[in-house]
Amino acid sequence: MTTSAISALSPLDGRYAAKLAKLRPPMSEQGYMHRRVQVEVAWFIALSDCGFAEFKPLTPGARTYLLGLVKNFTEIDAKAIKTIEKTTNHDVKAVEYWLKSKFEGRPELVAAQEFVHFGCTSEDINNTSHALQLKAGRDLALLPTMDAIIAKLREMAHAFATVSMLSRTHGQTASPTTVGKEIANVVVRLVAAREKIASVKLMGKMNGAVGNYNAHLSAWPEFDWEAFSRKVIETPEPLGLGLTFQPYSIQIEPHDYMAELFDAVARANTILIDWSRDVWGYVSLGYFKQKLRDGEVGSSTMPHKVNPIDFENAEGNLGLANALLRHMSEKLPISRWQRDLTDSTVLRNMGVALGYAVLAYQSLATGLGKLEINEAAIADDLDSSWEVLAEPIQTVMRRFGLPQPYEQLKKFTRGEAMTRELMQGFITGLDLPEAEKQRLLAMTPGSYIGKATELAKRV
Repeated sequence: MTTSAISALSPLDGRYAAKLAKLRPPMSEQGYMHRRVQVEVAWFIALSDCGFAEFKPLTPGARTYLLGLVKNFTEIDAKAIKTIEKTTNHDVKAVEYWLKSKFEGRPELVAAQEFVHFGCTSEDINNTSHALQLKAGRDLALLPTMDAIIAKLREMAHAFATVSMLSRTHGQTASPTTVGKEIANVVVRLVAAREKIASVKLMGKMNGAVGNYNAHLSAWPEFDWEAFSRKVIETPEPLGLGLTFQPYSIQIEPHDYMAELFDAVARANTILIDWSRDVWGYVSLGYFKQKLRDGEVGSSTMPHKVNPIDFENAEGNLGLANALLRHMSEKLPISRWQRDLTDSTVLRNMGVALGYAVLAYQSLATGLGKLEINEAAIADDLDSSWEVLAEPIQTVMRRFGLPQPYEQLKKFTRGEAMTRELMQGFITGLDLPEAEKQRLLAMTPGSYIGKATELAKRV
């Protein structure tokens, strides 16, 4: 059976395939194969420069050819490796054999072919490949999509900085804020979470079967293999890998940095789940309307409906992403003794976890782009909630030493429908300096917003 978008088992490769085009190249099985070839080539070229009599420095032509194998790697090459794997039943060995097959007709490379994968265990190639995959996935798909959300939210925070609205602590009317300030809260949180994601150092190790350079030292005991490994790992691409050197490991890189990265992404996702639910609620209250799209159907039976589906899709996919990310962050740093294989199958789902996150970010961005503020509905709510001025009135009463200000306002307002006339009547009867009394009389629910506008414009 040939898999198509409609027959794919995963919705990431089916229904949503087109939306994940940027993530697929680095995070797919082909991307994994590509990165393995990159690591093998970088190690091979670097070995030629070690000064070993048995492996002379490669010529410029040979280096260009090898780097071209990485640069021009295609799906045909990945399938050729998979064909070899059917015989070897070992994916890394299949990469080694494929690379050696590309040396045919090039005597210089054929003579040196046993230095491909020299001293390496499979995990030397795999762990660095995983780090390169995450580097590309983070830089090409995850962060740019998140940055688009941050930019849109910042734009909205500034645009709506002066639009007063009721807060709803515990779901009840509370001290007013502005629409822009509530969005600014999300921007600040998300920027901090984004910085955590971007700052995680992606690590790699190339130190042999149990992390001690055993095989390397058996061949050249006097050579500084640790310094060489660090150089290959930390030298920028394409001659190196551009990663951070991991000096201590068992057979596998400890994966602590992966846990840190996945936890950081999950925290950002949690912030966006919180925001998706808030927007959903504001749409329900009528604070936001959604732009209509010709031909779109909200319900198969209720023609009037315009559902907040983008925010619902975002919430659902963020939850799926976090379920996988949190499992990986808890599982991957654990390995029995010097190595077990439980991490291998889990790591193959890195792209799935990040795929659900990127898909959610796209849904959220689409939803934000369709929102239109309904200032009339927001103003109506404010105008019917004069009780929120109980807070500033009792606070001013406290300043001037009036007796039991909180208790007076509690008795006057709690559970009662407050109007402008009632609140202003209460203020008029207070023994306050006239200037303070006039200031309170001029106050409305819409003007009682503190520094909200300033804070919104600051992000």
